Amino acid sequence: MATMLPFAYRVFQTIVQEQTFYRAAQTLNVTPSAISHSVNQLEKELGFPLFIRNRTGVELTPDGKTILPLIQAIINAEDRLQQAAANINGMNAGSVRMGAFSSVCINWLPPIIRQFKQDYPEIAINVEQADFSSIASAVKTGRLDLGFSALPVSEKLTVLPLVKDEIYCITPTDFIPANRTTVTAADLVDQNFILQRGDYDKDTKAALDHYQIRPNALRFSIDDQSILAMVEAGMGMGILPELALERVSGNVNVYPFDTKFYRTICLVVNSEQAKAPSTAKMIAAITAYVTAKYPDKVLAHPHVG
Repeated sequence: MATMLPFAYRVFQTIVQEQTFYRAAQTLNVTPSAISHSVNQLEKELGFPLFIRNRTGVELTPDGKTILPLIQAIINAEDRLQQAAANINGMNAGSVRMGAFSSVCINWLPPIIRQFKQDYPEIAINVEQADFSSIASAVKTGRLDLGFSALPVSEKLTVLPLVKDEIYCITPTDFIPANRTTVTAADLVDQNFILQRGDYDKDTKAALDHYQIRPNALRFSIDDQSILAMVEAGMGMGILPELALERVSGNVNVYPFDTKFYRTICLVVNSEQAKAPSTAKMIAAITAYVTAKYPDKVLAHPHVG
């Protein structure tokens, strides 16, 4: 089935993603002049400029930002039409664009994608790693079909809670809590903590605030493995959820806090994109994997957030 979508819309979307006309031309396998011509024609039809050119690339004008979600919605609708036609013809074609944070990328996505490609080899999968808020925002605009995040989700999206992921205290090996089992407030007096800057919100912040950890006692690292390396070097304590500890390692101790803290990992889905056959298949594959892996933890009950 030939696409009915104006090429200029794909050009517009690709420039926004790639941030330069040259990289957009490479992605679409056309010449840079074809990209420029397409943009000029679209700007002429709409009656206003879409991009501001600068030395590092391009950025959207205010009017360009206004129409971005509208053009993205048209592109997504066309993709859903193509998928529906392919499924009617028994082709199981389409694509899935997912967003995921680091520990999901490392621990969950490899087996999920491996099985999905076996079941649906004609469906293309694209994965973007980002933080919770960036993923939710991209799903809301339709740039991503679905993504992994953590509750609460402020964006108006379909939300599917998956599992409660306990948060642990990571310490050097020479540290033992007073009660030898759990970390208490008394154990944390004058201690420094190392965490990712993006994690200093929601449930992680709630745990630190509960134990009155001062902001000036925090140091920030780039990823989970770096946190463990810094804790191992005696630079402070870490705070990491259980999922993040599955594939990273270090010569450290891991203790629960005396008060339990969790983050709830969830899927966020744009309600329109959820109608796409390929997206629905991926949601089913993810929930099946999580249910099988965590039969006692699974929270798969969808609601609109």
